[in-house]
Amino acid sequence: MPISHQTEWLLSDLLQDKTDGVHIKGKPQLVSSPYGEAVSFNGDGDAIFVDKMPLESMEEFTVEMIFAPDKSTIFEQRVLHIGEISKDRILLEIRAKNENWYFDGYVTSGKNKKALIDEKLIHPLGKWYHVALVVGKSAMSTFVNGELELTEPFDFKPLESGQCSIGVRQNEVSWFAGEIYKIRITPKQLNREDFLAF
Repeated sequence: MPISHQTEWLLSDLLQDKTDGVHIKGKPQLVSSPYGEAVSFNGDGDAIFVDKMPLESMEEFTVEMIFAPDKSTIFEQRVLHIGEISKDRILLEIRAKNENWYFDGYVTSGKNKKALIDEKLIHPLGKWYHVALVVGKSAMSTFVNGELELTEPFDFKPLESGQCSIGVRQNEVSWFAGEIYKIRITPKQLNREDFLAF
């Protein structure tokens, strides 16, 4: 049964979308993946911007992504940015180093901000992964391939404005190098058994 107000983006559809609300930066490319067509970002100018705020007024949510970070020399990479540039926002980020990467789930809500990140929780670059950021009124958690990585208390208030960028931070710094198949945003805290099939 579909969840009301759930947003699901196949990146291949976004890339080929001709509506006014989707803007392509650089030359992201359609590529094949184990799941279907995905989009490749070169880490140096490729991005997709969407004039939409899918987290608006949500008191809790889960953001999931199926992606494959490339082997690259770019350390800080912003993969998905939703909300404002420097005020209330969430980001799915990675840090890439020595053929590996580690996850960073970041939230700013009012005066509260938190990054869930641990450089010891590494994964090999060049493979496909599912990541999730789960945020509720009093806590936030990150998952990689369905396994809980980090969880901490967090006083969250709903985000009310902004837009989305995929492949870079909204102010066009920290570009992502790799491929993305799908992004899904659900207005509730999902259990890992309810995550996207991967």
